[in-house]
Amino acid sequence: MTTETAPADRIVLPGGEMLTWSDLPEDRPVTAGALAVLAARVVPAGASVLVAGPHDPALLDRLAHAEVTCLLRGYPDGAALAPRAARVVVGGPAGLGDEERFDVVIAGAGLDPIESVEGARLGWGGVLDRLTRVLRPGGTLLLWAENPMGLRRLVDTDPWYARRDDAAWSVTGVLDIDHPANRDQLRDRLAGAGLRPDACFAAYPDAGARALIDADELAGGATCGLFDAVLHDVGGNGFAAATVLQDPARLAVDALHAGLGAALAPGWVVLATKEPASGPSAALPVALLQTGPGGDVLEVVAGPQGWRWQVTSTARSETPAAPFATREVACRDLTTLDGQPVPQGRLLRTLLLDAALRRDLDGLRRLLRGYAEWLAGQAGADGELGGAVALATVDNVLRTDGGYTLLDPSWQVTAPLNTEVVLARGLRRFATTLVTGGYAHPWPSTLDIAGLTVVLGGVAGHDLSRETVSAAVETEAAVTAAVRGLDNEGRGVLLTELRAVEPTDPPAGPRSYQQLHEAWRRQREELTRLTALLRWTEELLTSRERALRRAEVKINLLSGSVSYQVGRFAVTPARLARRGARAAKRRVRDVLAPKPQEGQ
Repeated sequence: MTTETAPADRIVLPGGEMLTWSDLPEDRPVTAGALAVLAARVVPAGASVLVAGPHDPALLDRLAHAEVTCLLRGYPDGAALAPRAARVVVGGPAGLGDEERFDVVIAGAGLDPIESVEGARLGWGGVLDRLTRVLRPGGTLLLWAENPMGLRRLVDTDPWYARRDDAAWSVTGVLDIDHPANRDQLRDRLAGAGLRPDACFAAYPDAGARALIDADELAGGATCGLFDAVLHDVGGNGFAAATVLQDPARLAVDALHAGLGAALAPGWVVLATKEPASGPSAALPVALLQTGPGGDVLEVVAGPQGWRWQVTSTARSETPAAPFATREVACRDLTTLDGQPVPQGRLLRTLLLDAALRRDLDGLRRLLRGYAEWLAGQAGADGELGGAVALATVDNVLRTDGGYTLLDPSWQVTAPLNTEVVLARGLRRFATTLVTGGYAHPWPSTLDIAGLTVVLGGVAGHDLSRETVSAAVETEAAVTAAVRGLDNEGRGVLLTELRAVEPTDPPAGPRSYQQLHEAWRRQREELTRLTALLRWTEELLTSRERALRRAEVKINLLSGSVSYQVGRFAVTPARLARRGARAAKRRVRDVLAPKPQEGQ
């Protein structure tokens, strides 16, 4: 929205505003997704809310049940958010009146983007004190704080201390004692400001959180299959277009298994209550997970019977149908999850990777055969699988005490699939992860993706053919296109890419220098092998050429000898006589052959 069409009666300019500066990027929201759902949960109906800093307009849409005041430093941002707010103050924290009070203060983009450079600088602690001052006793502060030793800092190719872009008004890191550097320091700073920390969520992958997970649960959930799958997803999709030092998904999962999932989170979202608190804080979800680009959010809530799924957002009941035929291959119905228990167990992909790295062939055989038998047990009499189990891959299957189960059964196929194709699809996904990810494994490195899939099928007790693997690739392209909402052209491009995957390729996703280096090493090893093979072939051809030359020399020597000439003179008349006998025989046969009668 332009400044000319902004409702001027809603925008307050107390001084210190940055007239041409905007903190709202054009390509993606600053804060949305799971954070918006959490904000809507903690804001009571009719409450007065201060949204401090740049936020995606979708967050304000979820706060329609409250009276919202926006505090910004850039006038263009104020003009963009004014239609969704009761009032917009542009000028930084100094623009708030001393008499103003709010029930909830939301700083979901952190405290640094709140402060204007056109006025007196307060620093992180000063802005926190100013926001605490306008918060009513018993009110709630929702604050996002960046982790200076978090995942994004660890995989970033540009060092934090070398920033020179326009947004780097101040370069913050562990050397800046004004900013909290860990969760303990953050709790102490909040307590020093008169706030009682009630809950802390680890935010992945950044302020625009795709996933918010209770930090205490995350720190103690080293073997939780749900957290494993979520961190792998946000670590890959959250950095999909970035160039990074190492694979963020692998680093996030490793941190989880080491009990450091909360300590190495890119940031934290803290809920704190201003003293004196009116009572105990309300129960909050264990996790809030954004399920797709449409803003659908799933919650994991704790209950007497354990964790359960809860669908509280305005989620689509299924993937839109036409106009694209690829969307008919699979669809999603989030209502099937609502109220269902969250299964507990280890993610099958992690167990398989662990067994492959340890060269535990017996463990691999047990896991893969159990997976194949579980799929076969779900098939109908015609040997086909339908519903959610037809999309069961090692990325979405948990190994529990009672066997195998789906983690998220909301995605389902619209037409049954052959059991062998379903198994081949799951095994091929694991084979692709194993080879392109550079994982050590007990099988020959000369196998291609399809060959390794066939080997894994043999370990699982199934004789898969390359034709079955090819059908699995087509199914993978169709399902992925349905998940991403691609049209037929996009599906064709995706199918071509999947068929072209080689063991020397880096894995799909973020461009990781570490994985690119590993792919280069595999390419070098392959070139070395091909060079050795070429050298061996050249030596073989050379030896054959030498043998042929020796044979030719012997033939030439024999053809010039007296015995050869005598034999030639003896054989030539016999050859001519034989040829003449054949000609005479043909003439006799023609004469004796019956002639056709005239008139017949």
